[in-house]
Amino acid sequence: MDFLQQSFSVKFEFKVFFTTHLFNKDNPLLQQFLQVEKKSDTPPKIFVVLDEQVVTHHPHLITAIQLYFKQFPALHLVDDMLVIPGGEIAKNDEKLLHRIIEGVNTNKIDRHSYLMAIGGGSLLDLAGYAAAISHRGIRHIRIPTTVLSQNDSGVGVKNGVNYFTKKNFLGTFAPPVAVFNDYHFLTTLQDVDWRSGISEAIKVALIKDAVFFQWLVDNALLLAKRDLKTMHYLVKRCAELHMQHISSGDPFEQGSARPLDFGHWSAHKLEQLAHFHIRHGEAVAIGIALDSVYSHLSGRLSKEAVDTIINLILTLGLDITHPLLEVKDNQSPLIKGLEEFREHLGGKLTITLLNGIGKGEEVHQMDDALIQQASEWLKKRNEELKSK
Repeated sequence: MDFLQQSFSVKFEFKVFFTTHLFNKDNPLLQQFLQVEKKSDTPPKIFVVLDEQVVTHHPHLITAIQLYFKQFPALHLVDDMLVIPGGEIAKNDEKLLHRIIEGVNTNKIDRHSYLMAIGGGSLLDLAGYAAAISHRGIRHIRIPTTVLSQNDSGVGVKNGVNYFTKKNFLGTFAPPVAVFNDYHFLTTLQDVDWRSGISEAIKVALIKDAVFFQWLVDNALLLAKRDLKTMHYLVKRCAELHMQHISSGDPFEQGSARPLDFGHWSAHKLEQLAHFHIRHGEAVAIGIALDSVYSHLSGRLSKEAVDTIINLILTLGLDITHPLLEVKDNQSPLIKGLEEFREHLGGKLTITLLNGIGKGEEVHQMDDALIQQASEWLKKRNEELKSK
C-alpha cells in the first residue's frame, strides 16, 4: 500500500462580551476589541448586516453605528449597511444569501475585514454561512438581539440555512471572532420572543446543571414578568454552559452525539410542518416537554421531575403540545421526523433523554408506541388546563 498521510489541528478562539448600549459613543468595548485584533496599518473594513425587525424597533440604530465609527478613523465602516428580513423565513430565501455575498463582493470585504451581523438567531445563521463561504471564510462578528440568540445559537459555532424544506440542510462549523451580547436589545422584544428564548435555558439546564434548573424554577415568575436583571443572569449562565460544551469533546459534531439538541428532533419537525411560522424556541419548549414525558414513561425520570418541568414551561407562558405533533400511527409526521433526524445525524440515531434533572443519557432508539403515549399524555394535560 502506497500513500501519504498528514495530521494537523487548528486552534479556534473567540470571546463573548456582555454589555448594554454597545454603540453608545461612550462605550469603548467594540473599538477596543477591533484595535486589539488589527493585523495591519490599513483600517479594517466593517460590513454590517442588520435584521429588519431590529431596525424597526431601534430606528436610531443605523445613525448610532455611523456616529460610533466616526470617532475611530483607524476603523472603516462600509457606508452601505445591508438591512434584510430576519426570522426563520429568512433562512429559506436564497436571494437573501446572495444579497449578503454580493455585498461582500461589491464592498471588497476580504479576509482581513469583518462581516458584522446584528439580529436574531436566523439572521446570524444566514450571515454566518455567507461569511464562512465567502473567500473560504471571512471574519464574522455576531451581535445577537434576542434571548434565544444571546443564550444559545449566537454563542455557538454553527451557521446554516434551510434547504429542501429541511432545517439547516446547508451549513458550516465556523466560529465567529467575537460575540457581543447587548442586553438593551432585549427590552424591545415581543413577549413571545422573550418567552420562547427561555426554552433553550431550560434545555441546557436539564441536561447539564440541576442547580441552574432549580434557579429557573425559583425565578420563573420574574422571568415571565420580564425582569431584565434576572434575564441578564440567565443569558450569561446559558452562554457559559454552551461554551463549556464547545470546548469539550466534539465541537464540530463529527460523531452522532448532540446533547445540546435535547428536545430538538421533534421541534425541527414541528417547525417544518408549520412552515416555520412557529418560533424555534416555541417548538423547542414542546420538544422538551415531549422528551421529558417520554423519559418518564420509559422509566428514566420520576413523575415529580416531569411535573416540575411541565409546570415550568407553562409558568413561562409556553405551550407543551401542538396538534401537528399528535401521533395516530407509525406513519404520523412526528414518527417520520425521527427518521429524518437520524439522517441529519449521519445514519446513527442519537437522542438525549433524561435520567434526572441535570442528567442526560444518550439512546440510539425510540419506541414508537411510547412516543405516541407521550404525545397523548401532553394532549390530555393540555385539555385539562383548558377546561379549568
